[in-house]
Amino acid sequence: MDGHHELILDIERVLDLSTRQAVRAEFRFDPETPWLVSVELAIHDGPRVLWRIGRDLLQQGLHSMSGLDSVQVWPSQSAGRATARLQLVSQDMAALFELPSLPLAEWLAYTYELVPAGDELSEIDWDAASADLLRKPQAHCD
Repeated sequence: MDGHHELILDIERVLDLSTRQAVRAEFRFDPETPWLVSVELAIHDGPRVLWRIGRDLLQQGLHSMSGLDSVQVWPSQSAGRATARLQLVSQDMAALFELPSLPLAEWLAYTYELVPAGDELSEIDWDAASADLLRKPQAHCD
């Protein structure tokens, strides 16, 4: 699986109080960038949209309101089962999705087993990264 760990969920886009649209959501976690989760949303025979969402933001959103502006997640209930609402806003789109909480929570727990919270940046060689930045040629004005 080339280092990516996936979760595929059938979720719903909430169009209004009584109208829903089926959406396939593919969540991908890459231990190389553990602070992010890639979410690809696909409507049947429609466009695919890719979002990158903070892993901690998703985790917190299962329990309380999380996020600002373009990405927000919060817990909800639907037909007596625990769900989460995911709202995505860009310049040309705003969409509200409802997804089942349990499989997302279990998958996120798995990602935290792979890379524990707080360890996301521990693998970066800061000395090498800093030295690389200092070696970059800089423009000089004479």
